[in-house]
Amino acid sequence: MVRFSLGRSARPQQHAAVRSRNRRPQQAQPSGGDPPPPPVPPEPEPEPGPPTGGDPAPADPEVPRLTVTQVEQMNVEARVTDIYRVLWGGSPNTQSIILELWRDQHIEYLTHGLRHLGPAFQILDANRPWLCYWMVHPLALLDEVLDDDLEDDIVDFLARCQDKDGGYGGGPGQLPHLATTYAAVNTLVTIGSERALSSINRDNLYKFMLRMKEESGAFRMHDGGEIDVRASYTAISVASLVNILDVELAKGVGDYIASCQTYEGGIAGEPYAEAHGGYTFCGLAALIMLNEVEKLDLPSLINWVAFRQGVECGFQGRTNKLVDGCYSFWQGAAIALTQKLVMVIDEQLKSSYSSKMPSGDDACGTSSSGCASEKLSSAVDYARFGFDFVQRSNQVGPLFHNLALQQYILLCAQVLEGGLRDKPGKNRDHYHSCYCLSGLSVSQCCAMTDTNSCPLPQHVLGPYSNLLEPIHPLYNVVLDKYYTAYEFFQPSD
Repeated sequence: MVRFSLGRSARPQQHAAVRSRNRRPQQAQPSGGDPPPPPVPPEPEPEPGPPTGGDPAPADPEVPRLTVTQVEQMNVEARVTDIYRVLWGGSPNTQSIILELWRDQHIEYLTHGLRHLGPAFQILDANRPWLCYWMVHPLALLDEVLDDDLEDDIVDFLARCQDKDGGYGGGPGQLPHLATTYAAVNTLVTIGSERALSSINRDNLYKFMLRMKEESGAFRMHDGGEIDVRASYTAISVASLVNILDVELAKGVGDYIASCQTYEGGIAGEPYAEAHGGYTFCGLAALIMLNEVEKLDLPSLINWVAFRQGVECGFQGRTNKLVDGCYSFWQGAAIALTQKLVMVIDEQLKSSYSSKMPSGDDACGTSSSGCASEKLSSAVDYARFGFDFVQRSNQVGPLFHNLALQQYILLCAQVLEGGLRDKPGKNRDHYHSCYCLSGLSVSQCCAMTDTNSCPLPQHVLGPYSNLLEPIHPLYNVVLDKYYTAYEFFQPSD
């Protein structure tokens, strides 16, 4: 069971046995922050005479040896425990102050980054549309409106990143890439002006995506680039968002993503690799947009994601890895998506808990959407799937501890000077600011049953002023901005 606090972990424990390889170490440390050294094996008893072979005495089999990962995990738990002790020891008024979202500082940090970045950022020269997205999107979450001149500058810059043959590169004149195309389109959708949305050349964008399409159904990130689930998600997300997704682009994607689901239940970047939180979100969201989500083993996926939330209250990205604030979105949004898929999950549980569902080539899926052959009709309105999905009510309450996740973000990820970070001891950055705040929005809204209502105060940790703008969880853009783009890209009568 996911715990809201570190209470059990904070108790000293005896080193009695080596923990399982597949479990995160639960041993917390004293409040000092540095873990105690691993236990030293006792000196061997003196022998009656010298050893005959000159071999050293064997180590005590009862004393475990800690791995580097276990020591790092205990260090993180100790830091987080120290932070949470301050919260637990405070009065209700003090706790409310401690749990406040520092809006003004975050806005200043993000706005300053849009106007000026130092020389150290030259290493991200091929990721400049991402930098725009990592700042523009969290500002929208904070309900901060950019001034017109800054918006125009961003639109003009992204227009220079748009390749003449379709797609967006990492900067002007750079190779078009699906990841930076996703970042550029999401940024323009978040700005939301007619000038921003009309700057997207959808005809060339469609041609670019067809060039990235593989016979297997998957996508390449760029010409000659890697093939993975991230490429499939970014292609399907952009195509759905700007209403160019059709049968040709959708064909085979679902089967490729399903082949990347691992024995653990999560989704890997490619077949036979390790389950990963980012790829799990990407694969699940893409299949929802394609209306083929029944191709995944959803009960197994939920089980894997839910157990990635640890005693620190945040999420880890993979088994036996450290907590990381960015997975507040990647894992938190993935499991939040499944709250709207209860009918599919119930059917899968009735059919078989342990086996994967048959593919569309062999039989009809179990969801109400019908057979794959019906979905591949040329009349399919793929853009409608994303619209209808967000209109559904949550069919079950949160499947993770949403208040605990908010606690981790507010106490362990916020930086006093503005911006958010991976974990205590790390520096702030725009990437983690974007995805920590996105995860905070998801965790505030996931307890709602009516999609048109606001979260209740008991679902928002700290003062109610912490409430962020809701997002469309499939695309990770603010919901109002999504509706504007959806209407803009509808075909004219």
